[in-house]
Formats: sequence, C-alpha cells, structure tokens
Amino acid sequence: MQDTEPFAFTGHGGHRLDGRLERPRYVSPRAVAIFAHCFTCGKDSRGATLITRALAAEGIAVLRFDFAGLGGSEGDFASFATQVADLEAAAGALRDAGLPPSLLIGHSLGGAAVIAAAGRIEGVRAVATIGAPSDTDHVLHHLGDKIEEIEVEGEATVHIGGRDFCVKKDFIEETRGALQAERLAHLDHPLLVMHSPTDELVGIEHARAIFEAAKHPKSFVSLDDADHLLTRDSDARYAAGVIAAWAARYAPGREEAPPETLTGTVRVETAGGKFAQWVSTPSHRFLADEPVSYGGEDDGPTPYDLLLGALGSCTSMTIAMYARHKGIDLKHVSIELEHSRDHLEDTRSDVDGSAAKRIEAIDRHIRLEGDFTEAQRERMIEIADRCPVHRTLEGELHIHTTSGK
Repeated sequence: MQDTEPFAFTGHGGHRLDGRLERPRYVSPRAVAIFAHCFTCGKDSRGATLITRALAAEGIAVLRFDFAGLGGSEGDFASFATQVADLEAAAGALRDAGLPPSLLIGHSLGGAAVIAAAGRIEGVRAVATIGAPSDTDHVLHHLGDKIEEIEVEGEATVHIGGRDFCVKKDFIEETRGALQAERLAHLDHPLLVMHSPTDELVGIEHARAIFEAAKHPKSFVSLDDADHLLTRDSDARYAAGVIAAWAARYAPGREEAPPETLTGTVRVETAGGKFAQWVSTPSHRFLADEPVSYGGEDDGPTPYDLLLGALGSCTSMTIAMYARHKGIDLKHVSIELEHSRDHLEDTRSDVDGSAAKRIEAIDRHIRLEGDFTEAQRERMIEIADRCPVHRTLEGELHIHTTSGK
C-alpha cells in the first residue's frame, strides 16, 4: 500500500533532478530510504519501480530519482562522482521536506554510488546493494572502443541498452579508479549485499569482493536465478521484502501503536483515501476498504468480507470446540461463504401493491476432514448453527447509535 508523488530537487551541478517519492499509505514511514538506479536505467525502470513500491508497502518511504542526463533530469550524463554528489543533494532535499533518510539502496552502479555516499550523508544507518560492481572501472567496459574516441575528441555518442548517450571525457575521468575497496573498509554502517549468481552483466565475484572488503555487520543474500535488471516481478518483490526485513533492525523508525480499546470493543476510524478505515481491536489493527471497482483502493477486506469472515471463523471454532470435547478426530475445517441480495416476491402486498421486500442471504458451505463417522459429520454440521455469530445474525439484533464530539 503506497502513494506516489513527484519529488524534484536541485542536484550537485545546479540542475533540476526528477524524482518520485513512494510513501506508505495511511501510516507514517518507519524509515526513509534513497534508491539509486542502475547504470543508464533511470528511476522508472521496472526493477526500480517495483522495489521502491514494495518497500513503501512495507512501511518504508523511498525516493527514486533520475541521475543527471537521464529520464526527466537535466544536465549531462552523470559520472560516478556526480552520482555520489547527487545522492547527497537528494538526502538534503529529503531532510528539508521533514524526511531525513536513514537507508541507502543501490542497484548495479547505483550500489557502488551508495557505498561511496554513505559516509557523506548524515543520519544513514544502513546500506543495501543489489548486483553492484566492486569497482567503478567495471562500468567503463560498457563504453567499449569508444573510450579512446572520447578521450581524444572530448565526447562521443555511445549506444548502451538500446539507447544513445552522449558521454564526455569528464565521465571517464570522474568514474575511473574510484577507491571502492578503501571506502568499504571504512564503511561504518551495516551492509546488505544482494546478488544473483547467474548475473551476466556484473559477475558474482563482485559480490564476494564487496563482502570481503566490508566490516561486520554485513549480510549476503543470493538472488538465485534472477537477471541483473530484476525484470521478473517476483525477483524485485523478493529483494524488497528482504531489504525491508533486514532494515527493520537498523532503521526501526516510528511504529504507530494501535489506539487503546476496551475489552470487547472494536474501534473504526477513517484511514485516508476514499473509503479506507482502520479497524482496531484491543490487540490487533488492520485496514478495511472497498475494491477498485467500487472506487476504493482494495487495501483491505470489504465490510461484507469481514462479516462473512466473522461468521466463517466463528463457525469453524465452534465445530472444532465440539470435536475436541467429544474426542472426534477432526483434522481440518474449510468454510466458503457468499453473501447475496434478492427480492422475495411472496412478500408483495396484495392489498396496497407495495414493492417486494429485499432479503439478505448467506450461503455457507462446510467441508470437514478427518477420521469420523457419517453420524458424527452430520452432528458437527448441526452444531455449526449454534455458533454465537450465527445466532446473533439470525436473532433479534438491535443496533443502538449515539453521537458525540
């Protein structure tokens, strides 16, 4: 559950950099992160978008932005040194917005950039990399035989990843020979290294070099058969889930405790958005919402889902309680429920011609598994109708409403 909003700021070179801020919906973020995209990819690449949105759904606000010369950002194609400086600028812009970052995440060359920037950004508590090279010279291999032309002519057009980029001599000079091993040795933050052993663009040996150069605490997680760009949704979401779980130890942020409620009391209050509601019990808190087809965001079960869930869970508990009391070998209970509305034609008045009354119906299908007789099965089905919620729904229920400020 997340909301996306534009977030532009001024980069190191005075150029406008275009970003997107992914915020957790309905709650304050428990941490704020900056995501640095891969070489030539941009903030809107599939991997960057999926990972940042999945992190927002886990309660972490994330800024992803285009480095200079890419996507919606102004300026020349950013060198490695410029990328590091722009990460500092991004952190400053977030602090000015009341969202000081505590987590840096980088993909590919962006991973090398966050390692270099970590010691220069106040408040950073942890760093995570995905498919990062252990040295910045690795990225220069993408320039191929154009390097000589760039160094002689001052610039050249290079075709990378299906697109043309104007690469200037400054890019090579400011990218070549960055002392990553030295930076890793002095990295004073917990480090998570994620890499695929089948990565064909940045080999797994880079992950080993990064891990060995860094001090503890450090962690490595294999991305198994993922490709370098994490083009499969499942790989991107897995990476985001691991980062969120790992970061919780180092950037716990501001967890919002559910409001206190009296025993037996359920509190419902608006959560934001169109229809979303926080439902708070004495020990639990969750969202209720309407589906997208009804104008909601589908961020939680609908009111009727909750009603059916209450009846189904109470039914299953009642059957299980009876089975335990009678020593019946009941192994599993499965209940499917559907709610429907209809009009009962027989209720139409012949005298006044009034419209037929609308009736509500719940269809409940119960499946029982275990080692028991047919007579015991029939008895358990009979007991289902004695569930307290069932009796409440079929009884004479009165709802008393009061109002107050």
